[in-house]
Amino acid sequence: ATFSFQQDYFTDENRVLKKDPQQDYHLEYAMENSTHTILAFSRELHTCDTNDKSITESTVRVIWAYHHKDMGETGQNYHGSNRGAKSLRLLNPEKEVVLSASLPYFDLTNKDVLVPEKDTTYWCQMFKIPVQHEKHHVIKVEPLIQKGHENLVHHILLYQCSSNLNDSVLDYGHECYHPNMPDSFLTCETVIFAWAIGGEGFTYPPHVGLSIGTAADPQFVLMEVHYDNPTYTEGLIDNSGLRLIYTPVIRKYDAGVIEAGLWVSLFHNIPPGMPEFVSEGHCTLECLEEALGAERPAGIHVFAVLLHAHLAGRAIRMRHFHNGEEQKLLAYDDEFDFNFQEFQYLKEERTILPGDNLITECHYSTVDRNRMTWVRKILM
Repeated sequence: ATFSFQQDYFTDENRVLKKDPQQDYHLEYAMENSTHTILAFSRELHTCDTNDKSITESTVRVIWAYHHKDMGETGQNYHGSNRGAKSLRLLNPEKEVVLSASLPYFDLTNKDVLVPEKDTTYWCQMFKIPVQHEKHHVIKVEPLIQKGHENLVHHILLYQCSSNLNDSVLDYGHECYHPNMPDSFLTCETVIFAWAIGGEGFTYPPHVGLSIGTAADPQFVLMEVHYDNPTYTEGLIDNSGLRLIYTPVIRKYDAGVIEAGLWVSLFHNIPPGMPEFVSEGHCTLECLEEALGAERPAGIHVFAVLLHAHLAGRAIRMRHFHNGEEQKLLAYDDEFDFNFQEFQYLKEERTILPGDNLITECHYSTVDRNRMTWVRKILM
């Protein structure tokens, strides 16, 4: 038999551990064997205790530490190097979906891309969707990040391109947004999938799939990989990309992507030394009326959101207005972590109608910078 106990402690800016006079954590289960100690505990989301952090849908940085001896009479033993941290969304757990192992898939991966010796590179490569002549649904997309390049590949976007292209566009990749890039890249405007650092694979809900194989579906796609190489490391050769798992069993709805936020623009910049700087991207009622009015008069149903920002990003909020009245936030993260960006599945699908408004609020901090920050990429 093992004896386990648990106490609620807090710490101050001097990192001194103190026992909390209000004990809010309750032990539910404990188990210990020769290799593992497992503790399951519960707590109210909001404890009304100033020493506790409220748990919301934002990212939570969970820190952990352990020592091989139990806590002594004199207090905590120092953990040494047995410590770490992990970003989690405690209220938005991963959807565990078991897919048949025999489902077909295809990979879109870069072929031996030599990553330039500069801090940021956007690399573009065109691909042809191999599934043609019959409708199928993509039901899961997984990142294929080359081993050892987990911090190099910051995000991957997949764009739908013009169907009037021919196979000659497939021959080579090129730096995106570059004066010498092929004209064919300019035909790729609609984002159909996005993955960002820290994210796992994305599984579509059981009634939704990304349509491929028909004449209206993407024939050619452009994969944009953002490489983050702040140490200017030379000679990095990358073969990362995406795996798309699909099925011939058609689901009820086709998936799409609506982008909202701040477009790349020289007018969008952030002054240095700002602890809090807010930029807003407005998707106006006129814009949504034009985008949805003719094609989707009954609106679209949002089932997941990817909030995306770069190093200065601290918080992102997606606001939704209907008939001029503000609705509940569509999605938010007040504790944004650049190294942990993944789709948030909404608890309930949200309908966005022609004539609604969307406002993307981006909160930045540049206290550690002494030069202007120029925003390079869009927010999704």
